[in-house]
Amino acid sequence: MNLKSRGLTDRGLRRHHNEDQFLVRDDLTLYVVCDGMGGHAAGEVAADLAVKEVERVMESTRGFHDDTWPEEWDAHISVNGNRLVQAILAAHRRVTGAVEGDNGLRGMGATIVAALVDRERQQLTVAHVGDSRAYIYRKGLMDLITSDHSWVHEQVMAGLLSAEAARNHPLKNVVTRALGGAADPVVDVKERTLEPGDIILLCSDGLNTMLSDDEIKQVLERGGDLTPLAYQMVAEANRRGGVDNITVVLVSMAP
Repeated sequence: MNLKSRGLTDRGLRRHHNEDQFLVRDDLTLYVVCDGMGGHAAGEVAADLAVKEVERVMESTRGFHDDTWPEEWDAHISVNGNRLVQAILAAHRRVTGAVEGDNGLRGMGATIVAALVDRERQQLTVAHVGDSRAYIYRKGLMDLITSDHSWVHEQVMAGLLSAEAARNHPLKNVVTRALGGAADPVVDVKERTLEPGDIILLCSDGLNTMLSDDEIKQVLERGGDLTPLAYQMVAEANRRGGVDNITVVLVSMAP
């Protein structure tokens, strides 16, 4: 299975600087979106540290197999799932350590979503903390793989808010899990079998708070090269107001 990918980030129309970071590594089949929090330069620092640490750990564990994984890894999830979890926890500790060493960075943090593709098994592994998202677009259908770690999502799940009300709620940016802070966050892991023609989408909440899942799907339905699709998503999010930084990573599964 051949992979094609494209990442794009944009400041949006309301923010003074961009606190999002992304990583596209086709050689590692690793793709990451990280949304920094903390204001000023702190959020940007958190996102940058987190992405670089995930990349470092994933490079160092790329040779791990079922018979070589460390004893402390979780036997209930795959090797790739464990690799992503350990990489994200390392990123969390890297961010926390930076805060402890610099009072000027106090309060910074980040959300993260990371995807790893196993070409041979045609398997997608996604791990995330916070409200950055992962989707699979397949044959006209959008599958939201992740479940937001946010206050409004918890209210939706409890039946107290509708999905549409959640998109416009004043507390929509309040996350319940993030990188940074005293305790290690719980990292959610999901896996899916891939098919030729699938498109994986990773995004920061600057995209999905401006566009509904159906509106994102409508862009992907246009087809063609990933680069114009990424630019169209960002442009549409800005046209709707662009209230936050917008980052998208697209990965297509070519036959």
